[in-house]
Amino acid sequence: MGRLAVVALVAATASCADSSSHRAGAVASSPDVTGRLPGPIGNDGGRLARLFFACVGDTRPPTEDATDAYPTGVISRIYADIEGLSPRPPLVISTGDYLFASSERGDVAAAQLDLYVQARAQYSGMFFAGMGNHECTGATLSNCGTRVTANYSEFMLRLLAPIEKAVPYYVVRLDSLDGSWTAKIVFVAANAWSSAQERWLEATLSVSTTYTFVVRHEPASDSEAPGVEPSETIMARHPYTLAIVGHDHTYGHYPDSPREVLIGNGGAPLTSKNFGFGLFAQGPDGAIVVDMVDWQSGERDAAFRFAVAPDGTLL
Repeated sequence: MGRLAVVALVAATASCADSSSHRAGAVASSPDVTGRLPGPIGNDGGRLARLFFACVGDTRPPTEDATDAYPTGVISRIYADIEGLSPRPPLVISTGDYLFASSERGDVAAAQLDLYVQARAQYSGMFFAGMGNHECTGATLSNCGTRVTANYSEFMLRLLAPIEKAVPYYVVRLDSLDGSWTAKIVFVAANAWSSAQERWLEATLSVSTTYTFVVRHEPASDSEAPGVEPSETIMARHPYTLAIVGHDHTYGHYPDSPREVLIGNGGAPLTSKNFGFGLFAQGPDGAIVVDMVDWQSGERDAAFRFAVAPDGTLL
């Protein structure tokens, strides 16, 4: 299938010849004449006809302070591709790591984040950034919940201040136009962990919604990050649909972690597979269909595609 055909079909419903294909189909949407899903989205969320968003993860140069090697071409193409989808996702989330800079080189962090912001400008919808370890010191075990680095300050200034977030953990609330579902996207900052964030996460996950997505940079298996184990403990006490993580420079969905999806292929040096972005689309039956779209061909990875019920049950 050619690139233009795929772009037009990314959010269309797959063949409904039987109930299994109905479950696997992407969202059947009703975009307006601009190709956008109806419903305004602001800094804290908003209302939508259908739950539909894209995800980008891990965009940084291969070595520290190598701004001249920033993957501008990859990330610019990714955001241009997302903008070109019909319907266009009303929001994009990211799993973190937008820079690779010495933690006290604020000028380098600023320059790399500016390159990211310029690439992100290819997309005209709302953007919500998660925090990675490179937004602290670069070390996975780093914790900017107890210290402030230049990387952290520049990240907060350039990516979170525009959406009026004073801390790197926050929630985006999404509600249906017709009242049939509710959703929240919960951003956990595992490299800015604190007792305040712990209390906040417990309270936030206690709020009942039809869908809950937890965005955190490090996967559950990477317990070196200060906030991974405590946030996993809290998550285990509450229902959620999917955990969306990055850190590893690839993408995947694995049988031993069925409610965790890895999206870390946004331009950082790959460990496997190809650059691209994820799509999360609510199907007609309420299932969430997850796709990976290749940044060059526009093709979806059929081997990766999966669907989950609102409670995270794999379909």
